[in-house]
Amino acid sequence: MKEQKYDVFVIGSGVAGQAVAEACVESGLKVAIADKREYGGTCSNRGCDPKKILLGATELIEASKNLEGKGIQNVPKLNWKKLMKFKESFTRTIPKSTEKKLEDLGIDMYHQSPKFINENTLSVEGKTIQADKIVIATGYEPRELNFKGSKHLKTSDDFLSQKKLPEKITFIGGGYVGMEFAHIASRAGAQVTIIDSGKRILKAFDTDLAKELTTYSKDLGIEFIFNAQITGLKKGTKNLKVSFEKKGKIETLKTKAVFNTAGRVPAILKLQLEKGNVTFNENGIETNDYLQSTSNANVYACGDVSDKGLPLTPLSGKEGNVVATNIIEGNKKKLEIPVTPSVVFTLPNLASVGYSEEEAKSRYKSVVVNYESASNWFNAKRINAPVYAYKLLLNERTKTIVGAHLVGPDAGETINLFALAINQGMTVKQIKQTIFTYPSWANDIKSMV
Repeated sequence: MKEQKYDVFVIGSGVAGQAVAEACVESGLKVAIADKREYGGTCSNRGCDPKKILLGATELIEASKNLEGKGIQNVPKLNWKKLMKFKESFTRTIPKSTEKKLEDLGIDMYHQSPKFINENTLSVEGKTIQADKIVIATGYEPRELNFKGSKHLKTSDDFLSQKKLPEKITFIGGGYVGMEFAHIASRAGAQVTIIDSGKRILKAFDTDLAKELTTYSKDLGIEFIFNAQITGLKKGTKNLKVSFEKKGKIETLKTKAVFNTAGRVPAILKLQLEKGNVTFNENGIETNDYLQSTSNANVYACGDVSDKGLPLTPLSGKEGNVVATNIIEGNKKKLEIPVTPSVVFTLPNLASVGYSEEEAKSRYKSVVVNYESASNWFNAKRINAPVYAYKLLLNERTKTIVGAHLVGPDAGETINLFALAINQGMTVKQIKQTIFTYPSWANDIKSMV
């Protein structure tokens, strides 16, 4: 085996991995990076970015449908093939441009998943790699489902690359990915079913607002089957037959495609972490405040694959910068995570920041809960939006926001204002005194608090 020596070896070429590699090479270190897939990571190639492009077309359909007969005469139809070509105009160049950028910086690149041999040694592309510091930034991958016929399951990658949209689609799992894809597929003309083992969608979000989103999703034609366990998947000549157990009985449905949207897990299976003395748990690589492995001081982890923070792209870049600083300067920079908003890009958006109602009531003596439908407010009425609601949680003593939950048009944008207010400790009075543009979604937050 050929041997190679590096100061830093990065596994994963997404946002976090690139941040580490670029900072380290610019500080004079000898750096290499590896990825088993196309360079650029999940978000830009096969995740949030291409998904948001598909969403853009369905936003037009939603807006037109809501205003049909109120100035709009015909709701447009979506051409899936042309939409996919438009999406590919964004994603096609990313791997090549990413590799060129890394190459120009003098970073060596490998195109395979490395495996640990020992604490400082990897095997990749038939070569033995010695590295003073190894950085794991491999992100997340779909959770494996094991049942009879599970080999016929498709993944989110398949959904974002399919040339033709099946007329009947089933999603297993009603989380972020399942719900976002269900809304896209339904508005594109598919008949959609979501099967979930739990009793509701989007368990990480407010129960009441998730219920409102469920009701509207049903109005779109999306069927939900809750408290169901998949028992099998059989491929026929024209259809797939999904079998599931519900209330002790086996039921079936026919569909054209079944997508595994049952969540994502840390992509660490092929790394042979045990040989590298790298401990991990269900959330990812176990790290300290410096994002350094708790069991192997030569290893750092950042991005979704670390066990710190939420698996969100903005945090990945932040974590990558922390790791780079600690490699270059020694462990000087701890990871500090501000209150972080999250959003499900269904239409309407469901967004959240801060504590849930249950968490807030367990932490504070007196919590004011402002929960109201705002579908009769001007901003919703002017576009005839069928769903617009909020739940604000206020610390009665300090008059500050401790949690904000929204469902409605552009909730994914409005939630950022609440994140800003929480992180800056703004009081209700300070928010109400702020002058926003009018009429705007931002201005509505003064009425919500």
